Amino acid sequence: MERANHSVVSEFILLGLSKSQNLQILFFLGFSVVFMGIVLGNLLILVTVTFDAHLHTPMYFLLINLSCIDMILASFATPKMIVDFLREHKTISWWGCYSQMFFMHLLGGSEMMLLVAMAIDRYVAICKPLHYMTIMSPRMLTGLLLSSYAVGFVHSSSQMAFMLNLPFCGPNVVDSFFCDLPLVIKLACKDTDTLQLLVIADSGLLSLICFLLLLVSYGIIIFSVRHHAASRSSKAFSTLSAHITVVTLFFAPCVFIYVWPFNRYSVDKILSVFYTIFTPLLNPIIYTLRNQEVKAAIKKLKTLHINLKHIFR
Repeated sequence: MERANHSVVSEFILLGLSKSQNLQILFFLGFSVVFMGIVLGNLLILVTVTFDAHLHTPMYFLLINLSCIDMILASFATPKMIVDFLREHKTISWWGCYSQMFFMHLLGGSEMMLLVAMAIDRYVAICKPLHYMTIMSPRMLTGLLLSSYAVGFVHSSSQMAFMLNLPFCGPNVVDSFFCDLPLVIKLACKDTDTLQLLVIADSGLLSLICFLLLLVSYGIIIFSVRHHAASRSSKAFSTLSAHITVVTLFFAPCVFIYVWPFNRYSVDKILSVFYTIFTPLLNPIIYTLRNQEVKAAIKKLKTLHINLKHIFR
């Protein structure tokens, strides 16, 4: 391959979260439980929304897509990180590293735009309730979903294209538990100032602008809700608080890491863990524990499961 003609580095060393053997065993147990919680929690949302006809609405259509993205986002690096806790030498191939960076930005960019789509859905539902089903038609939903994935693909491809031609001659140590774009660029044996600005302009500004736009849009919705009836306002505020919590948990670490990506701080590892692992875990908790419709649907599924067990005994 062309990359191999001018690069002698074929793999990278990941430093992980800690060098302490005791901590790594503790991390192995803890993150194994967390990863299982991510998969089971998001699968629960997928199954519940799919099999309950009352949840076949635009909001829950977007929610199950968020769950799919969250499961994949947590899977691109977490399983390897868990296995690496038991390994003395934590290495990853160049192509494995490239794949992690590509899927990280593909899924991250897609989730950002999906959260924007969910904000649009809430605006229409709360501010234009009589026209909700007309505006949020299947065609509109399909367009929003395809746009989210398209933006994620363009965002990721625009940053990954130049990585194929970057020469890596050593060192090859990445101070993280996965290949993060700013950290890998710094290892290239050529001047990367222009590429660093590209990362800031692409990832950093995309995160910051989307975050600010979402905050402004939710502010407008909250202002509109204040003029509605008390019962309706209470339900709207409950839904909005869940959305705002998800948006803050996802965007705040991204903005901190990618707006100033080349002035590294030790806290960056914690933030990386948060938006790649803990946010996908918290999303199903936030949307199920705070949502009466989803909780009622889960209870019906549980009852149906119990009845089926009795029938087939």
